[in-house]
Parts: sequence; C-alpha cells; structure tokens
Amino acid sequence: MNDATPGTAAWTSGEPLPAATLRRCCEPADLGFATTAELADLSGLVGQERAVDAVRLGVGMRRHGFNIFAFGPPGTGKHTLVQNELEREAAAAPPPWDWCYVQNFTDPRRPRCLKLPRGRARPLRETMQRLITELRAALPAAFEREDYRARREVIDEQFKHRHEEAFGALQHKAEAKDIALIRTPMGLALAPMRNGEVIQPDVFQRLTAEERARITADIAQLQSELEATVRRIPDWEREHRDAVRKLNRDTTAGVVSHLLQDIRTNVADLPQVVSYLEEVERDILEHAEEFIAPAAEAPPGLAVDGAATAGDMPSFRRYQINVLVDNAGLEGAPIVFEDDPTHQSLIGRIEHMARFGALFTDFNLVVPGALHKANGGYLVLDARRVLAGNFAWESLKRALRAREIRTVSLEQLLSLASTVSLDPEPIPLDIKVVLVGPPLLYYLLAELDPDFADLFKIAAEFDDRVDRTQDNVALYARLIATAARRQALRPLDSAAVARVIEEGVRRAGDTEKISSELRSIIDLLAEADHGAAASGKTVVGLAEIEVAVAARRRRSDRLYRRLQEEIARHTIRIETAGERIGQLNGLSVLSLGGTSFGQPSRITAQVRFGKGELIDIEREVALGGPIHSKGVLILSGFLGGRFGRNGPLSLTASLVFEQSYGGVEGDSASAAELFALLSALAEVPIRQCFAVTGSVDQMGRIQAIGGVNDKIEGFFDVCAARGLSGQETVLIPAANVQHLMLRHDVAAAAAAGRFHVIAIETIDQGIALLTGVPAGTPDITGEYPEGTINRRVATRLAGFAKRALPPQRQRHYGEAEDHHDGR
Repeated sequence: MNDATPGTAAWTSGEPLPAATLRRCCEPADLGFATTAELADLSGLVGQERAVDAVRLGVGMRRHGFNIFAFGPPGTGKHTLVQNELEREAAAAPPPWDWCYVQNFTDPRRPRCLKLPRGRARPLRETMQRLITELRAALPAAFEREDYRARREVIDEQFKHRHEEAFGALQHKAEAKDIALIRTPMGLALAPMRNGEVIQPDVFQRLTAEERARITADIAQLQSELEATVRRIPDWEREHRDAVRKLNRDTTAGVVSHLLQDIRTNVADLPQVVSYLEEVERDILEHAEEFIAPAAEAPPGLAVDGAATAGDMPSFRRYQINVLVDNAGLEGAPIVFEDDPTHQSLIGRIEHMARFGALFTDFNLVVPGALHKANGGYLVLDARRVLAGNFAWESLKRALRAREIRTVSLEQLLSLASTVSLDPEPIPLDIKVVLVGPPLLYYLLAELDPDFADLFKIAAEFDDRVDRTQDNVALYARLIATAARRQALRPLDSAAVARVIEEGVRRAGDTEKISSELRSIIDLLAEADHGAAASGKTVVGLAEIEVAVAARRRRSDRLYRRLQEEIARHTIRIETAGERIGQLNGLSVLSLGGTSFGQPSRITAQVRFGKGELIDIEREVALGGPIHSKGVLILSGFLGGRFGRNGPLSLTASLVFEQSYGGVEGDSASAAELFALLSALAEVPIRQCFAVTGSVDQMGRIQAIGGVNDKIEGFFDVCAARGLSGQETVLIPAANVQHLMLRHDVAAAAAAGRFHVIAIETIDQGIALLTGVPAGTPDITGEYPEGTINRRVATRLAGFAKRALPPQRQRHYGEAEDHHDGR
C-alpha cells in the first residue's frame, strides 16, 4: 500500500520503510542563510495565532470580568507573548493616578485615600514634611515675639488682678472684723486676730462667751464668702485658659494660614486635597501647643524614606502623606509581575512598630501590594503560585468582584484578631489580571470554581506544536536567531539551525509538526554555545549541536543504560534470535523526570481448554492499569468476533509481561499480546528477531500509539549491543509512520539493510510477518484455507469446543466439524 504524505518518501504497508521515512531531515540549503546573524529578529511566536488573538482581545477590553488565563504546556512562550502584548498595549495607555493614605482626623482608625494625578503624590508628601518642619520653627518664634508677649501679659494680668481683687476685698473685710486670712498647707483659712496677731487657742478660750460667739459668727460668715470666692477660681482659670487658647489660636492661625497659602494655590485643582488641608489646619490650630513644646527626640524607626524629619515625631505623624503608589516616572500603564502572590503581597499589609514595649500602627504603616502598584494597568500572576499562596486566590477574587482594594490583615480576614487595628478606606480598582498556568489547572478552575468564569472570561490556549510548513520553518529559524541574540549567544550556521529544527520536530512527535516548547531549545543553544566557546569558535556549528544533544541524553539515561546492561547480561531475558510459540517482544515507554526511553518486554501467552476466560495476569495482581485491562478485553472481543460465531470459545488463556515488577498501563502492547495469543493457539512459532508495538481494535485493525521513536530505539539498542544480523525488525502501526523521527544511527542502519521498521495495518498482516505463515482469508462459506494461521486457530478452538460438549453430542459435533472445519 502506497501511503506517502507530502514531504515524506513513499512506502508500502508490510514492507520495510525506506530510511528517508524513518527520519525526515531538514536540509540546511533550504533555509537560505549562512548564519543566523543574517536573520532579523522575530517579535512574536511561531504558530500561536489563536493565543495571540485571545490575549489581544483580553488586553484591549477594559470591561469587568474580561481578565485572561493563558495556559499551555511549559516552555511554550506564554510569559513572553503576554509580556510583549502587554507592553504594546500599555505603551499607548494613559498613566494611572497616584494613590496616598492620609490621616482621618474624625476617625483615625479609618485612614482616607487620596487620588492624585500622576507625579503629584511625592511632591505633596515633601510639601507636608516641609510644612511641619517650618511650623515647628515658625510657631515657637511667633510665640516669642513682643506683641504676643504683651497680649499674653495682659491676659495674665487680668486673671491675676481678678484673683487679687476678690481675695483682697475679702481680706480687708476680715481685717475690719479682726479676723486674719492666712495660708496653710491645707489652703486658705480664717482665724481671730488682735493687735495684728492671730489669737492662740488658749487665749481664745479665755475670752468671754459673747466675744467668742461674735468672732465665731464673723468667721462663719467670712468662711462662706471665702468658699464662694474659691468656687469661682476654676471659672476664672477656664476663662484664662480660653483667653490664652484663643490668643494662641489666633497667633497660630496667622502663621499656619500664611504657610498653607502657597500649598493651597498649588493644589487648587484638587478639591479632595484642598478639603484635606482644611482639616489639617483645624487640627494644627487645636494642637498648637504640640508645636510650641520643646522637641523630643524621635523614636528610632519613625523616619520616612530613611530621613529623620520633624514630621517623624509621634505627635506629627498624623500630618504625613503615605504615598502608596507613585507613578511619576511611569510612561503608559504599569505592568507588574508578582512572583510571590500571597494575601499580603497582593492587597498590601498593615505593619506594626514596637514603641515603649507595645505595638502600634497608623496609616503611615499601610504598605501597598501588587494590586495597588498595578492599578490602572496589568498584573501578571502564575496561577499555581496564586492557588498555593496564603489565601491569595480568594483575596484576588474578592478584589476583582468588588472592584476595590481593601487592605485587611489575615487575622481580620479570618476573624482571628481581637485587637483594634486600622480599616483603611478601600481604593477603587481598575486592573487587568493575566493568569499563566498549565491546561489542567484552567480546566479544574473552570469546573470547580463558580467565580472563575465570571472573572476570567478570556482563555488564551497555547499550542505545544506548530505545523511544519516552509513558512513556519523560516520563522522558526528567525526565532532561534532571536533567542540566541537575546541570550548573548554566538550565531549559528545553517546546519546547526537545521539540526535544532529536527530536534524540535522530534520533541513534537510528528514529522509534520515542530515543538513550540522553547525552553528546552534555548537551553540546547546555551549548551552548544558553551561548547563553541571551549573550542574557540565564533559560530556554533552542527558538531556543537550534536554534542549538546548527546550530552543531554547521556545526563539523563542512567536508568536506561542500566536496563540495557541487564538485558545484555541476560538478567532480563529478551530474545532477539530463534523462534518461540506464544512469545513476542513488546515495546513500551518509561518516562522519568521529563526523560522517556523505550523498554523491550517479553510477552508470553498460554492457552488451554477452559470456559472462555482470557486472564490478564497483570490485572489479577493489580499491576495492570485500566487502559491496559481494556486492551486485553478487546482481545476477547476480537477472538469472539472472528472465531466464536458458531459456538462458545471453550478456552482459558493467560497473558503476562514477563519479568515485569511494576505497574503496566496503556494499550500499546495489545497487538503484541494478540500476536502471542494467536501463536499459542495456532501452535506456530514467532521469530524473536521481531518486536511489536501498536494497539488493536475488535476488528483486528492496528491503531496508533505514542512514543514510537523511543520504542524503536530501545529495541535497536538491544539488538545493536548483540550485533545486528539484518533480521531485526520492529512492527509499528501504519498510522505512526508520520511520527517517525529516529536517531541518525537507527536510520543509517535501516538504510544499510541491517535493521528494519515495517508498518502494518491489520493483525493478519502482522501475524504473517511474525510467523512466516499466511494469516488466511475466509471464503464465502467462512472457511479459512488449509495451512493458514486462522485455520489452525479455528481448528484448535473447535477442538476445545468439542471437549466442552456432553459425550453423546461429541460424535455428532465431530461429524459436523469434519464438514465445516475452519469456520
């Protein structure tokens, strides 16, 4: 059967494949350049048009919920494409606002946010710092001026005069009645007096009763007047303080109003800031004494931006400006890549400081998060890290749903905090979030998280491979050139680029595709560049690429080499010569740590008279996975459909992977298992120089499998170690011919006729090649020709069926068998 595809050599089903089909090379001459230095940079990716369109749509739409989830296999350039598109869009976008937190003088627990035009936040903060510094110098000076001293002395004299006048009148009245007003440690007291001196108690007792009564009455009357006067003293003092406060306020107001006038002029276009300055002025007037009192040393750690200023004093921190976001140096919209997304790193945090043995906080200790910094622009997050972060996913969704950033501590979020903390005013959120992650994570979130579809409406899926067209090959070469230049690597010649492209084709597992997994390609270029540097070359050539490919394989093939060694020493028994009934070499793939390699396995089958059971030993001992078990059950369907139409299958068969001590999964060995079973039933030996891979359906058609290159190479290495005889052959599904990208040594051995790869489409094709006996095609009566595999199998099964009948029916069955043998 001629089944050539464009760009590949013609081949015939059931015949050895030509070497050109085993490895479709990339010819350096077809690339059209000598070295990559001649190629222009490639700004985008190759073959990711669907993802590019999705990202551009999501980036351009500013509607709620049209955030992006970019997903695809690792190393496909997701981050690079997202960054390029964001930079292109952000460059044309207007810069966002600055954001600040300031004191809420009405409720200090709830700081206010200020929205300022770009570049206005930091100057405002510096202006407020200068204001406090100037006030702390100007206000004490104002209170030292002569006019203030004179007005203060007038107020003090008025209070003193009132005090002296009231007590002087009382004292004169007391003296007129020979009573003294004296000061004691307990306060003012009244005592009888004679000749200007206080009468002693014993002298007072010798006075007449009438005189003592008069003096006592006079003292009682004067005591009442004294108490009334003393009760008036707090009112006088309050009036004095009010007068002093009014004087201080008037004095302060003159200074503050003068210093704030220039600031008000500069922010006249910002009503929110003007309102804030009015509150600042009122608060300064109410606390003017704090500016007049001697300056105390600021506690350590209260400086802003590392500079100790007057505003750092605890009593003056409330006048500072906490700049959360300063976009002064930003052109266009911000793009933020947050590598460690957690609850705090996304929405910010409220810090605390130790002071006098206790923790305190204020609005100056509100620290911005990634959402603050990216507000008005774009935030890029790794989806796995967001989900693994400390409540990052829920905090991100909460902010996107509410369209605001509410800075709360994790303790408050979980209702674990019992202490008083800040509750800053939420900041409006206008942002585009881009999550980057693997496909599985996208599908899990779409299935399990009800909020996901509302918040991430744009799915940008990256393909793991691109079509191997002439245009894409040229673009891929430019991509290699661009990667080399960006990594500061040496240019590559055309032969080296062709070899890199071939490696990309092999990674794609399809000769018509090229892998878009760029990470490994870039790593390969770096290793080859290192080799070129060691050799003193200025251009990376084919030799350096080959060395790098071989070194990469060698670094990760310890287990593979150990397996090959055990096969060579016959510890693991794999036969590549002779003939065996019911035994065949199957091929499987082992994947460990990103490395895969082929492993030959000896598959055996035993049949006997029974009840129609097909025993999968791997499944019986719980070593077989569900897909492998499904493949074995398909064999029962095939046998029943072909040989059990006229009666039950009275056999018991067992299948096993010999010397397999781990799990077996997949159906790629089902064709080999069926071949071994047919050999055992027909009692026809299979040539052990063959190895087989492929799955089979119930109709006997061979189906494609994965890892075909690794499987062929695994068997080739076993045979090459023993010495190739020219008989060693691997049977593969015809559908897998398009996936062949074998190593150079395997293709060279095939070209020399020392090793063969044959594509088959049916079980009949395969069993005829394996045994050298034709499979046999039934005639119109359903009988198979004498001497064919199918005739032998049918005869053997008919014998089992006869033994299953009662004795009285076996003779009649034998006569019918003689007439219809082979059906």
